[in-house]
Parts: sequence; C-alpha cells; structure tokens
Amino acid sequence: MRIIWIFLLLTGCSLWTGTYGKTPPPSVERIAHLLPEDLGDLPPKVVIALLVRNKAHVLPLALTYLDQLDYPKDRIALWIRSDHNSDASVAILSEWLKHVEPLYHSVDKLFNDTDQRHQDEKSLLDWPQARFHHLISLKEQAFVYAQKIWADYIFYLDADVLLTEPRTLKHLTDLGLPIVAPMLLSEGLYSNFWCGMTPDYYYLRTDMYREIYNVQQEGVFQVPMIHSAVLINANYNGSSYLTFDRENLRTQLQNGLEYAASLGEQCRMYDGPVDDIIVFAISANCSKIPLFITNEVPFGYILQPLENTDQLEQDYKQLQNIKTNIIHDLGQVAEVKDYLKPYERKEEKDKLSLDHIYMINLERRPERREKMLKLFEALNLDVEYFPAVDGKRLTPEMIKELGIKFLPGYEDPYHHRPMTLGEIGCFLSHYHIWQTIVEKQQKEVLILEDDIRFEPYFKEKALGVMEQIRKVIDYDLVYFGRKRLKDEVEPWVDNTENLVHAGYSYWTLGYVISLKGAEKLLKAKPLEKLLPVDEFLPIMFNRHPNKTWAEAFPERDLLAFSAAPLLLYPTHYTGDYGYISDTEDSYVIESHQTNKSPSAAQLKSDPERSFLVEPRLDSTNVDLSEQKTTTTADAKSRDEF
Repeated sequence: MRIIWIFLLLTGCSLWTGTYGKTPPPSVERIAHLLPEDLGDLPPKVVIALLVRNKAHVLPLALTYLDQLDYPKDRIALWIRSDHNSDASVAILSEWLKHVEPLYHSVDKLFNDTDQRHQDEKSLLDWPQARFHHLISLKEQAFVYAQKIWADYIFYLDADVLLTEPRTLKHLTDLGLPIVAPMLLSEGLYSNFWCGMTPDYYYLRTDMYREIYNVQQEGVFQVPMIHSAVLINANYNGSSYLTFDRENLRTQLQNGLEYAASLGEQCRMYDGPVDDIIVFAISANCSKIPLFITNEVPFGYILQPLENTDQLEQDYKQLQNIKTNIIHDLGQVAEVKDYLKPYERKEEKDKLSLDHIYMINLERRPERREKMLKLFEALNLDVEYFPAVDGKRLTPEMIKELGIKFLPGYEDPYHHRPMTLGEIGCFLSHYHIWQTIVEKQQKEVLILEDDIRFEPYFKEKALGVMEQIRKVIDYDLVYFGRKRLKDEVEPWVDNTENLVHAGYSYWTLGYVISLKGAEKLLKAKPLEKLLPVDEFLPIMFNRHPNKTWAEAFPERDLLAFSAAPLLLYPTHYTGDYGYISDTEDSYVIESHQTNKSPSAAQLKSDPERSFLVEPRLDSTNVDLSEQKTTTTADAKSRDEF
C-alpha cells in the first residue's frame, strides 16, 4: 500500500477513476528508489536441523561457531535431536540452549539417552540398519517441521562441522538455489561433496574434484552429491520430490520409471544401500533438481568419517589437526563460550618424550610467536620460547667480539654473495641452543623455528619416529622438516618404517639433536669459519657437495637422519604471498676474501627442489586424502545417530 500512495502522490493519479495527470507514471525502479534505505525484505526464515550423537569433544567449538553466524537469530528456528549417547552431548546441548534459546525464533528439541546403542550395534561407530533407519526418520521429520512452520529454507548441519565463516548462511541464502552446500576443508582432500558417482552409487574420483577443492576454479558448481552441511529451499516446487528414505525413493521412481531411466543409469529402479545421503542425492538427481557446491568463500572445516573399527579417540586427534589448520589458515581458533569450557577436554602438555623443546623467534616478530603459541596450545606441547639473535642488531664490532670469521671462499650458491646479517643471526640462534643443551646436559632436544606448518597427527608421528630410531641406531640429529637439494638415493634405515639417512638438505625448520650431536657441532668451532647453518649441518654429516667447504671441518661424523615422510613444512615458500625471510632480507656482510672456489651447491631459493623419498615396498600406509568408497558408512561424515 505504501508504494501505491507514493505513486498517487507523484503522478496525481486518482485511485478511483483511473485518470492521470500530465506527468507519466514512474518506473518500478524509481519507486523502489524512493523507499527508505533502512527498510526492505526480511532475511529468509531458516530451520537449522542439528542431529547429535557422541560429539561432546567437538560440540563446544561447533556450537561456538554456530553462535557466531552473522544471521538474525530471530529468523532462525532450531530443530535439535540427540539420543543414544554415551558422553556429555545432551548436557552440552542443554547448557548451550539455556543461554541462547531466547535469541532464536523457536527451538524444537528432543533429547533421550535411555538407550546408548541401537539394535545390533557392535560399537559406537557401527552402522546397523536400525541406526540408519532412525537417522533417516529424523531427517524426514525435520523437513516436515520446516514446512509446517512455513520456513523458507532448511539447513541440515552435522555436529562435526565448524562454520568458521560468519557469513555462511547469508551467502548461501543469497544464492537462491534449490540445494547448495558450502565447501568444507579437512585432512588431505576430504570434503562434503563428490564430483563423480559410480553406477553403484559410490564415490568416483575426478580431476574436477581436486580443482574445486584446491580452488583452482572458484564459483558455484553442480555436483552429484553433497552432505553434512546442506541448505534446501523449502519454497522450491521440486523439493517435494526430495527424500532420505529408500522406500520413498523407490516408490517415486516406480511412478516415473520411464522418465527417471531417461536421465541415466543411476536413475534405474534404486537398488543401492539404505543410506540417507546417497538416497537424497539420487532423489534429487533423478528429479532433475540440481545439487550445488560453492567454494567462493572459505566456509569452514569438517572431520573425516571414522571406520567402525576406530575409536572415538581418533576423532579427538582429528579435531586437534583441524584446530592447527584453522590457526594456520585464519590465525586463531574461536574461543569457546565460558559456560561450555568445562566440557572441553583437558590434557597435560608434554615434550614428545624428549628432554626439551625450544622455539626460536625474533622478538620483533610477535605475530609469529603468538601463532606458534596457539599451535602449541592446540597440540598440547610444552615448548620454551628462545629469543633469536636479531641479525639487524648485529654490528661489525659485535661480530668481532664474538670471534666470528667467515669461511674462505664461501658465497651463497644462488645469489653469489657473502652471508647476510640475518643468516649470521640465524646461525647464532641455533648455536646458542646447542650451547644450552650442553650446559644443561639435555640428552634429546627438539629445535623448532617459527614459520612451520605441522603435518596431521604430528605428535603421534613424532613419537613413532623417536621410538624407532632409539631402538635401532645411534643418532646425533633427526630432521623433522627440511628441503632435499639433490635427487639422490637416501637409504632407508634398517628395521624402521619412517627414517632415512639424510642427504644434502636445506632448512632448519625442526630437528631433534642429541647431547652428543650438540657437542660435535660445538667442537667443530663453526664461528671461526662461519657459513649458514643449513650449509654447516650437511657438511658435518659429510653429505655436502662442495668438498672445498667441507675440508674446512675435518671431523664430519655427525649421524644425521630424517623422518620420512616429513613432519614439518614451511608456512610459505619463496615467492608465496606473505613470504618474509629474516635471513635473506638483511644486509650483506662483505667478505674480504677474494679467492672464490667453484660451488657445486644447488639453488637455495628454489622451492620446487624438494624430492620425495622412494616409497617402501613393504609400506602399509593407506591414502586417506580423498573420499573413501568401500562401505556405506564411508559415504559421509557420520556424527548423528
């Protein structure tokens, strides 16, 4: 009515006679422009359907991120079901709702822990038919509820999804699509969508999947399968064909079998498993209702599904990995609401069975230090901050006082220049830790730099590497992170699964050094013939290609090995956005030596010259980097009922 009266006012139109004045009627765009800017359409009404079972370890963080969604809570109705729990899931949900329920439009909840397992359920991660049928029934009920309260959308959300992007719901509803999911990140290449489906309804690996996951292509893509965080437009006419129920799907196909069969082999009479997400995908695909995934925004993260032979402890370790990824990618993990903190799992920090762990960091790089401290907190690592020697503060007088002399003939193999102040500071930082190790008689120490990325399951892998090497061989140094510089064979250490004899390597991202190893490095008196630390170490274990440099250090008997695969990588490579080098981006110390010997060293700044170790023929490692295809339960991230 407001628009009508504005129209009458401007044109002199008579509402009753239909006569007009001399001024032509304004366009719809002009009328809309006259409306107050602070008024407009309300956001769509959304039902969030949350199904929870045995997710106490992830719920506090998942609910914290859910609360941070930048969407009017009075336009959100919560539909929550939780039963068959053997942990504190219901207690956490109840405590959360006690604080947030008044903020939402409405809350429909039903909690029941009378029974902890379904019929024929052998373990908490087993999926008997009874469990599938229960989950399917709940999802069908949720959709009926959304229709009953005239919701515009229903958002099915798994409890192990961390929506780190506050604008997720706003972004998805703005797309106005029938069915869409936000792309979620996990370990390896696992995500909440498929780009291909086999004739028997399981995951099919495609090149397109990698391109979408790695955001080599950015946008909204039609795909055959989405799950775990799915937004459905309840106003779309085709939504009436959607179902999670196998028998409902078969009935629909029976009624339109000729039409469905024309859409492809997968739309024959459904003979696949009783599985909610597979049935849902087929019901959409065989009704010509497109499913979409969007990677336009980094929306969040998802835990991988567990095998029925796994333990819930594995899920906790996954959560640790996801937290480290969030810190690497976003800078920090959201702080859990105070009233939910008592439910978070607490563990004592440890030192990976070592005597000590040091982290080297420049005082003028507090952002790196803070990020590393957050990573150590997420990994429950007990690490001591060791202030680095700042090359920019070194003066010729200080260098002379330290007794530093440069190795005759040394020049950087890439830049063909003498050492920089930053490289001197870096060497001195490691040198001072070696001195501390000897002074305190610390038998095994891990030295970390502040620009590293931890591989998934870092702690477990690090403990495994140390256990292996202690059992089979004497050692002085073990690389956890490095850069191989020669395409040469690095023999496996006998009777180990994850250790090789280290060849010529760069980088000192992270390495374990023994007391005996530190003593050997100090005994070589490297300050009297200084060169960068990542040139010095390969010389000391006699794998440096420049024999002239090596001859300056007669005792080259350091016993050096490397984890394989590596446990640490740099956060940035040379040329990457955000790359900063505190060793190379500093003043050059001019050498007075004029005699330059030829160098056989590889280029120092080439990030591509990291060679992979040859795979062991007896390796039993399993590739978990992409979607699994072996069992029905593998089809999704299982966190509900």
